[in-house]
Amino acid sequence: MRIKDGLPSRPPEPSLELLSCPRSAIYLDLGEVRDSDVDSEVYPPATARTDVSKFQDQKSFLEPIHLSSMSKLVAKLVDSCNDDGGDAQDAGCVRAVLAELVLTFLFVFTGVSAAMAAGSGGGPPGAAMPMATLAAVAIAHALAAGVLVTAGFHVSGGHLNPAVTVALMVRGHISAYRTVLYVAAQLLASSLACILLRYLTGGMVTPVHALGADISPMQGLVMEVILTFSLLFVTYAMILDPRSSVRTIGPLLTGLIVGANTLAGGNFSGASMNPARSFGPAVATGVWTHHWVYWVGPLLGGPLAGFVYSLFMVNKTHDPLLNGAF
Repeated sequence: MRIKDGLPSRPPEPSLELLSCPRSAIYLDLGEVRDSDVDSEVYPPATARTDVSKFQDQKSFLEPIHLSSMSKLVAKLVDSCNDDGGDAQDAGCVRAVLAELVLTFLFVFTGVSAAMAAGSGGGPPGAAMPMATLAAVAIAHALAAGVLVTAGFHVSGGHLNPAVTVALMVRGHISAYRTVLYVAAQLLASSLACILLRYLTGGMVTPVHALGADISPMQGLVMEVILTFSLLFVTYAMILDPRSSVRTIGPLLTGLIVGANTLAGGNFSGASMNPARSFGPAVATGVWTHHWVYWVGPLLGGPLAGFVYSLFMVNKTHDPLLNGAF
């Protein structure tokens, strides 16, 4: 209210909607934001601009309320690619990347050395492993995955697997910047583990993931998609879903699905579910036959699991937006 000629007068009525704020007022004019005609002594222009930027950051009135789940997914992915979320200057990011390096090294070292000890790489290419040998390999991978994911969960999330990392990036859980660092650390760790194992074992044969004798690349690809889908689906259900009653032991329980999938698919596709687990042995041996299967399959199956879980397993209200955890 202004004082004019000794009488109080009201400011002119706005032609468009007036949005009142605690310390400022702004007009909405065809999507543009501008300072209102308010006394500068009461409402300093700088304060008004600061408040407007705050509202813009929160997207409280600039973002549509009703978006499809797919639109939200695309928006998250674009934001992740455009903004590293401060990871580049975050010491916690450095610790997380180092944790992925150490944990993936230990996982691959344990899994590959167990496979070497069981003699799984001694037969002709594509030969089926005896069930006792396959069971030993599955148990080693299950125990290693469960313990190491638990050990690193509070530092990096305990991914140990590019398929897990990429799936979580697609759902908006981590930035694209951190994803690149995680995957690079995982591949480096796997390569170092397998090269070191060849030296420590005197050049023993390093088992490489390979398709079964009667399995085509397309069949192996579909098998890897399904196995990785089950791994990530369980991860979402037990660890990432806030409704889960076993979140504290969820990382340990993920080892069970790793072991079960190894038993189920080991003699068909190799049951990699993990591009890093396949990459290290390929680097150490120089055998890259059908190696693409162990990248394409997991990188399709992981994000697909996250999408399906979010679409069908998360409680929905009339608002189609997913809750903050997904």
